[in-house]
Amino acid sequence: MFGLFRRQDPRFRDDGQALWCRVRTAKSGEVIKVRISKTSEMSLDAGGYFVRKQLVGPKTLDQALLEVNANRGHKVTNAVVDGGELVPVSEWRDDEG
Repeated sequence: MFGLFRRQDPRFRDDGQALWCRVRTAKSGEVIKVRISKTSEMSLDAGGYFVRKQLVGPKTLDQALLEVNANRGHKVTNAVVDGGELVPVSEWRDDEG
């Protein structure tokens, strides 16, 4: 019950319809903007939602795999990137991506 009221992960932004994040690739450091639709991309999982996205950088073609688990309130409970790292919202720059 209390999980519904927890704060959003500081590496994600929630706009009501989707979760946004940015992934910096390990190979070249390219930053990829990622949008995860709450209605069409997230699959129902035990106690919440799950999504796995294969990412490709538009400039360098670097690849990364993003896996996100969220509770029923769409608050991220776990996020893992293979081939990169999540960039905290506080470090986002508008010229990236």
